[in-house]
Amino acid sequence: MKKITIVIALFVSTLAAQAQTKTSPATTDDKNSDEQESLAKDYLSQIMGVAMSATSNMKLFHFVYDWIGTPYRFGGDSRKGIDCSAFTKELYSSVFNMDIERNSRDIFSMVSPVKRDELKEGDLVFFKIHSRRISHVGIYLGNDKFAHASSRGVAISSLDDAYYKRYFYRGGRMLESFKAELEKQSSDNSSSANSN
Repeated sequence: MKKITIVIALFVSTLAAQAQTKTSPATTDDKNSDEQESLAKDYLSQIMGVAMSATSNMKLFHFVYDWIGTPYRFGGDSRKGIDCSAFTKELYSSVFNMDIERNSRDIFSMVSPVKRDELKEGDLVFFKIHSRRISHVGIYLGNDKFAHASSRGVAISSLDDAYYKRYFYRGGRMLESFKAELEKQSSDNSSSANSN
């Protein structure tokens, strides 16, 4: 209910800002757009507990916000229910235009290891929960927070929580070679689709 009220308030303030910009010069449009983005960053920062900078990927934070509360379902890959690797795959596809693997262990094979204190926004975090093998993956947001599909559904958790601290295995950053290959595949697919 609180989430809906906040969304309605943001919507109304956006409409009011747009109504004002229709009668203002073009330079005011840019100013209002910057103000709206700043307000959105402040709002998402408060909800997610992550301090966003001017360089923060707003698409990433909007994606996470839109999925928060989606129920967990092992093997699921939709709004009706999703698991950790499907959520990560969907996020990377929507936010970074990258088609990554579907399994947390396979995703780990696509990254270069990153120490916890070197994690950056958009990096991946891997866990070995009650297993000797990687069994869980999430997306790092900053300030030791990460987004993931947990048993509680899609949520934001902290690497400092005792549970996640205990099972944290390693951070990972998508390897440049995989990025290049995925981008090449994406452009090849676009070219063949356009020629048809």
